[in-house]
Amino acid sequence: METKVQAHVAPWKLEEVKTLKGLIKSKPVVAIVDMMDVPAPQLQEIRDKIRDKVKLRMSRNTLIVRALNEVAEELNNPKLAELANYVERGAAILVTDMNPFRLYKMLEENKSPAPVRGGQIAPCDIKVEKGSTGMPPGPFLGELKSVGIPAAIEKGKIAIKEDKVVVKKGEVVSPKLAAVLDRLGIKPVKVGLNVLAVYEDGIIYTPDVLKVDEDKLLADIQTAYQNAFNLAFNTAYPAKEVLPFLIQKAFMDARALSIETAFITKETAGDILAKAQSQALALASKLPEDAIDEEIKEKISSVAVSSAPTVEETKEEEKKEEEKKEEDTGAAGLALLF
Repeated sequence: METKVQAHVAPWKLEEVKTLKGLIKSKPVVAIVDMMDVPAPQLQEIRDKIRDKVKLRMSRNTLIVRALNEVAEELNNPKLAELANYVERGAAILVTDMNPFRLYKMLEENKSPAPVRGGQIAPCDIKVEKGSTGMPPGPFLGELKSVGIPAAIEKGKIAIKEDKVVVKKGEVVSPKLAAVLDRLGIKPVKVGLNVLAVYEDGIIYTPDVLKVDEDKLLADIQTAYQNAFNLAFNTAYPAKEVLPFLIQKAFMDARALSIETAFITKETAGDILAKAQSQALALASKLPEDAIDEEIKEKISSVAVSSAPTVEETKEEEKKEEEKKEEDTGAAGLALLF
């Protein structure tokens, strides 16, 4: 029965399906892309740019669907067969070793600006800006007004009098407006290979998933890292990244406790003795002068003089404090990055 059906299929179609099947099997990532709106010169330019990274083949949609279904059946991979559901318009098969996200980004970066066509859906709000068009007075002034663009003659040239959104995203662009926008050099459309779906390792990715705001993603990761770092630090969770800071804090807390309780250690003996001497001199300073000897009086006097900072010392201390704050901020920033 199969032989009879095949006998009615044109040989070139059988050969094309065979070629497409070989292409699908050759790489781990298989994408369906739409090439319908790409002018030939731009398509050739795109091909030249991505030639070393992907293999691309345009064919009839029915043949692409058949090739996908046959490969899915041969490999017992029903998920691959689902890719056929995304074949539409001017579809093409694209295969590569790149992961789907890198592939999507590369294809988006290789799109180029183009004029909008009459009857096309506006991909975004299309705006004309105030200013001279550089064109001399003539029929174009009437054309601008006819599509709702406020214009007048200024300094011998046609000028647009104010910024205006002439068509909103999702609305149909009229042929008349498309012609005016083209003459103004406004190219709101980006043409290139539009990803319809990408298959990799049993998963189908659609454009809404593949479109990633990298700046926002990086900011989210940094915020998540900072929050995790703070939580681990505040709960004394000994994660690898937090442990050095916990040890430093524990050391400082232990040192402060040792000094406060006069528990003498090798690291705190000097501070404890200095604190004791300072307290003793402070106490002695409260006594009548005839109750203390000259040596103590000199020490009390020298402490009083040295404890009163000069203006220059005050400024220097403030400068050091500011530098320390900057160093602490820098250290925290580095901690978040590594």
